[in-house]
Amino acid sequence: MKVRTSLRSLKNAPGSQVVRRRGRVFVINPANPRRKARQG
Repeated sequence: MKVRTSLRSLKNAPGSQVVRRRGRVFVINPANPRRKARQG
C-alpha cells in the first residue's frame, strides 16, 4: 500500500473505490490490487 498526499489520480482509475476507515481516506481497487493507497 502506498501512502500519498493526494489520491486524485488513483481514485480516477477504473474499479477504484474511495473508503473512509478510522478517519483516514483509502483507495481500494479489487480489479487491480496494486492501486491500494492511503492518504496522509
